[in-house]
Amino acid sequence: MVWKLTSNLKKGNSPAGMRITLGLLLLCLVTCATTWGAEQKPIETVGYQLRLDVVSSGTDGGFCWFHPRAGAIPGNPPTVVLTMQKWLLKRSDVFFPVHSLLTADLGKTWTKPVEHAGTLGRHSAVNGIEEGICDFTPKWHAKSGVLLGTGHTVHYENNHLVKVRPRATAWSVYEPNTQTWTPWQALEMPDEPKFACSGAGSTQRVDLENGDVLLPVYSKAIGGHAYFSMVVRCRFDGKTLSAAEYGSEHTVNIDRGLYEPSLAKFQGKFYLTLRNDRAAYVAVSGDGLRFAEPRKWTFDDGADLGSYNTQAHWVTHHAGLFLVYTRRGANNNNAFRSRAPLFMAQIDPERLVVLRATERELVPNKGAQLGNFAVVDINERETWVTTSEGMSPGNPSRYGADGRVYAARILWEQPNRVWNRH
Repeated sequence: MVWKLTSNLKKGNSPAGMRITLGLLLLCLVTCATTWGAEQKPIETVGYQLRLDVVSSGTDGGFCWFHPRAGAIPGNPPTVVLTMQKWLLKRSDVFFPVHSLLTADLGKTWTKPVEHAGTLGRHSAVNGIEEGICDFTPKWHAKSGVLLGTGHTVHYENNHLVKVRPRATAWSVYEPNTQTWTPWQALEMPDEPKFACSGAGSTQRVDLENGDVLLPVYSKAIGGHAYFSMVVRCRFDGKTLSAAEYGSEHTVNIDRGLYEPSLAKFQGKFYLTLRNDRAAYVAVSGDGLRFAEPRKWTFDDGADLGSYNTQAHWVTHHAGLFLVYTRRGANNNNAFRSRAPLFMAQIDPERLVVLRATERELVPNKGAQLGNFAVVDINERETWVTTSEGMSPGNPSRYGADGRVYAARILWEQPNRVWNRH
């Protein structure tokens, strides 16, 4: 555009035309300078220290712990409730009732895991099919003052995953006095075929100040192949979760589409990270419901992030937004789908890229998969990422894995002002 305007000047245009051309040239130069300046504006990095705690270790007769995810009940110190399930190592995605354990001293000591078979376990459905829940994630709901857990339902037959099955978002409320959970209930969705297999498994939600819950879900018709992801605005009064509004639907025509979405709010905008079989995607929104079209995650140098066929989640500090993920190219061919080590890096929220220079290892690669994890804000000084060593497929123990359950503790150098506001 600058070349064309300059060429017009050289051709001897009329004085009026020259004034217009000069004005356009000046506008172009100012606009370009502003754009270039915005692109070159450095991102202020947020300082923190890391500490890796082992909550437990060891396997038990062909089982290991999976999906360790925590919610923190505010206090001084807070009570952290960690939920997890036993995974049958000889089967794909076969899980047993949710267990929970507690710490009231910031992880120095933990109670023994307690099974919640009656409320967060399986029950008989039809024709020998059992229905249970999995991919459960607890999070403190500040407006109502309760710990709300969300996940989705799953169907088994003779301890095999039923391939073609319905699915629903499951939710439950923690009872601190008895250290139990209420019986899980299914979130009611519209009676449409595209919502017949819909759930909030392994997703990360945002709670608004008025108590509404922005809950990411992914969905497809029964027997369908590709998922679409969306955010559902739910109402929650401390006892009942109900859907109130449905956001934009997003997918890609690649393998299983976009699924396991996780949501974050940062400096007035909402960010969604999504799983695909070949790459991870990201999208941005002004209201948390209607998102721009997702695009692939890349590093700030333009290279593909390398995260694929597993989930990613957010860590939010008032001064910076971080992505936690696994990826290829980290000397990790020994780990299933490159799901170890577990990394964290700060992102550029305007360019939607991962800042390569900020990447740090949260949990090391010991041959086991670490891709099923979660994030919990403990207080203004600490955020934890909880994960476990998935001891299948193969023999991860030959690389040092031992079924460990980890709490990777992020210790902020600057207190996090938004730790209890999202």
